[in-house]
Amino acid sequence: MRFMIIVKATQASEAGVLPPERVIAELAAYRDQLVRAGVLLDAAGLQPSAKGWRIRCAGTKRTVIDGPFANTRELIAGYILIQAQSKAEALEWSRRFPNPVFDGQDGEIEVRQLVEWETFGFGAATESWRKLWVEMG
Repeated sequence: MRFMIIVKATQASEAGVLPPERVIAELAAYRDQLVRAGVLLDAAGLQPSAKGWRIRCAGTKRTVIDGPFANTRELIAGYILIQAQSKAEALEWSRRFPNPVFDGQDGEIEVRQLVEWETFGFGAATESWRKLWVEMG
């Protein structure tokens, strides 16, 4: 099972303020634990929403909405993708996640399980996507 640990954005991360060395060291140590356990699949921080955009879909019409986006609580500052044997294992790894906030406030992460291809059944379209992902490695 794959799980995404989502790091919520803050006013500081949206302003492009990088974490201090102490927080980077804590996150690096956590990443190293994930690597040693063989559960880390990917990890990255995201640029502030001011450098991004959204696409609003209304039927076949697409509208581009440039960032920044106002509600920081709904934004993502980064993520870690892990492979766990169970929800309990993923919960244990997420409990160890260092507090990502460095401006004296409480931090928050969200954890979501990824939908696996088997969930969709085995139609021609699903099989086409599954083969593509297998080829990508």
